[in-house]
Amino acid sequence: MCRSIKTLRPPVMPEEATEDDIRAAALQYVRKVSGFRAPAAHNREVFDQAVDAITEATATLLAGLEIRGHPTRKAS
Repeated sequence: MCRSIKTLRPPVMPEEATEDDIRAAALQYVRKVSGFRAPAAHNREVFDQAVDAITEATATLLAGLEIRGHPTRKAS
């Protein structure tokens, strides 16, 4: 597991995760899985598409989680 990725759900985060928080976690994940901190120009498009897809999937996950004592978030 990438140690740079932090838990984004309450109550671990005192406030709701922002889009920037979610995108940063997605970027760290793609960097870890691909083995590239920054992709070469010929890999940039697929790298960015993966970050976008993981950002969207993470936002959907966080919006749908039911956590005791915290209201369910609305999907963005």
